[in-house]
Amino acid sequence: MTHLIRFLTFTLSGFMFSGIAWAQSSLSVGAGQVLLTPRSADNAPPQAIGLADRMKGQAVATNQWYSGLIFSRQPEVLFAQPYSVRAAATGFEMSLPTRQVIPTERRDTEIHYPHRLPLVISPVTFNATQGKLAKASDWSIDISMGTPTDRFDLTVAHGSPYVFGRISQGPVAFQTSNSSHRTHIGNDDRVLTLSSNGQTFAIFGPSGVRWEQAGAKWLAHLPPGKGYFSAAVLPDNRPETLALFTRHAYAFVTQTQVKWQFDQTNSTVKTDYVVTTEVMEGKESKTLQGLYPHHWHQNPSVADQLLGQYETIRGAIRLLANNQFSTQLTYRGFVPFWPAVKQHPRLGELADVMKADVRNARRNMLQIGNGPYWQGKGLQRITKVMDVAEQQGDTEAAKRLQSLIKSRIEQWFSGKDRNTYFHLDKTLGTVLAYPEEYFAVEQMNDHHFHYGYWIRTMADLALRDPDWASDAQWGAMTNLLIRDIATDERGRADFPFLRTFDIYEGHSWASGVGLGDLGNNQESSSEAINAWAALILWAEIRGDKALRDLGIYLYTTEIEAIRHYWFDVHNLVFAPEYKNKEVSMLFGGAYKHNTWWTDEPRQIKGINLLPISTSSTYLGLDPEHTRRSLATLPEDTRIYESRGKRANPTDMWQDLFAKYMGLTDPSAGLKMWDRWGAVELGDTRTHALHFLMSLENMGPPDFSVTADHALHAVFKRKDGQRTYLAFNAGIKQRTVKFSDGQVLEVPAGRLAQTTRQVIP
Repeated sequence: MTHLIRFLTFTLSGFMFSGIAWAQSSLSVGAGQVLLTPRSADNAPPQAIGLADRMKGQAVATNQWYSGLIFSRQPEVLFAQPYSVRAAATGFEMSLPTRQVIPTERRDTEIHYPHRLPLVISPVTFNATQGKLAKASDWSIDISMGTPTDRFDLTVAHGSPYVFGRISQGPVAFQTSNSSHRTHIGNDDRVLTLSSNGQTFAIFGPSGVRWEQAGAKWLAHLPPGKGYFSAAVLPDNRPETLALFTRHAYAFVTQTQVKWQFDQTNSTVKTDYVVTTEVMEGKESKTLQGLYPHHWHQNPSVADQLLGQYETIRGAIRLLANNQFSTQLTYRGFVPFWPAVKQHPRLGELADVMKADVRNARRNMLQIGNGPYWQGKGLQRITKVMDVAEQQGDTEAAKRLQSLIKSRIEQWFSGKDRNTYFHLDKTLGTVLAYPEEYFAVEQMNDHHFHYGYWIRTMADLALRDPDWASDAQWGAMTNLLIRDIATDERGRADFPFLRTFDIYEGHSWASGVGLGDLGNNQESSSEAINAWAALILWAEIRGDKALRDLGIYLYTTEIEAIRHYWFDVHNLVFAPEYKNKEVSMLFGGAYKHNTWWTDEPRQIKGINLLPISTSSTYLGLDPEHTRRSLATLPEDTRIYESRGKRANPTDMWQDLFAKYMGLTDPSAGLKMWDRWGAVELGDTRTHALHFLMSLENMGPPDFSVTADHALHAVFKRKDGQRTYLAFNAGIKQRTVKFSDGQVLEVPAGRLAQTTRQVIP
């Protein structure tokens, strides 16, 4: 990520940099500073106690599917999909989870896929130890369970139908949780198949292996110099399935790596998933990879190559015998703000609410809370009022708001405030903000949520005052926050690779330490999208193509994952017993319609919508889903109230639901809007009303048209009028070409628009 290397470079012995200077307990970062130790009363981050020696010296991978391995003193369940695994001192456990339907007091259901009835793998001549992370690549890990003198390592990868094992000496024991019997599906002496509890386990030993039953255990006596094996739970017990698994069982996964490429001309993101293998015996070098729905659905490049599937919590994981596959997604763009509404019957109402919001801006910038999450939300909240005031012609109000926002950011970034500051922790490799909120320090939670608001605010300010947002001033602090959540280099000592983003699942995780029987989780997928949109805008302003392409990859990929795993718009994922129209909490081993703080239905639904801004147009991609989802609110509310509860206020977050509907049906959205109703604390009446009026004038987003520029948006009314928007963050005029042939000349630093009539 070269845009940050130019202002900050870490070495093992200290810091080397331009424009950053040491102090005794702080580090200057442009005009700001970070503290190098937390203040005495404040929490420190968690200790990474589960790292093997070879992983020390690198920044620690928090917020990953395997982070529980790193931070827990007890063995945690890791959900790799299709398997769950647990690396306990009693042995390595692998399980193929099956569905459990859990009724709730909310009168709906949760879907769980718990870790249960595992196959336990253990050494015989020495005792295993609780697993430690020995290696991590983009979606595979090595777990070390040996001793200082004996090796016992297991490799686990997202999507892989195998676990790969290596051992230094002695037999390996395999034991199912319930009674098992040997089956004879094939005739390869290297392969042991066991049937237990309706599942077929297959263990693949090296040539010359000798199998011995010892009570409830089966022992694999490995020939000298052949200390390896692999294991699988077969998706079925057909001989041809076992033959397929046997053929690829000796191509051991050693490395996994993602490569992304943004095609600006066609506005597409191509993602290559590449596996490196080591052939342990035979000639087959290709492994089997399990593709999630967002990999295989509507992907013609793999459609005729898929060989079988597992039914999992993420829907069907389908098998591909190849070490590489690719996906291609459309990037649909956004602009930082929408233009002035010049004609509309509610212009007077907009002027009135804007006047009130400008007057109350200081109070509304931090209505509740006192830490980085609520302050970040408040900053972006007022920035969106500034956008509207500026576009509607009230430049004096916009300048006052800009000054107010800058002052608050400088207070935090300066490191001199009595209560608020940022801390650079070199042990884990992270930036921490105080006062702590939502265990963002103690458990490393939610950094992309929190810092996404700050980065977006800084980008919006940089549009107006690039000098103030330069590296010499306050931009360097912004770059540091970006490094915390989105470093694109692997194996660095300062920050981990893409801290919160799960490359293979295609979405972020919110928990930093990933503890609990259900694995890691993410609630507010929409706040993740807010962070990635912020990266795109910041990068466009600074002319940083690498960061822009990274932001577009994250933004586009996570939107696709949301549509599958939070919204299930293609009906490929949710269990038939699941009663809700969306997921609000996604875990490694469960999905739920709930939140961490309340079971009130409006907030359960709204947490995966907020904050709705001009980068949220993806919420209009699936109009029928939007209608189905919003239609459940009356009945959900009735059930909630029948339990003796009541939302306070009863129209909680009505602005979000009006805007959500507006992206599908602008007139219906505006009818849902109540000027005097409740407004979510990251939103304002000004922004909500301007958003809805703009959609009524322009129509909902038109996703059939893209452009050869990152900052673009297209809308289409029912009468066929299409509106084209493009923002030029550069210093020279540019020509933007839309995919339908429309061309738009965009002056430097300006939003341009045009319309034309097309077939309705």
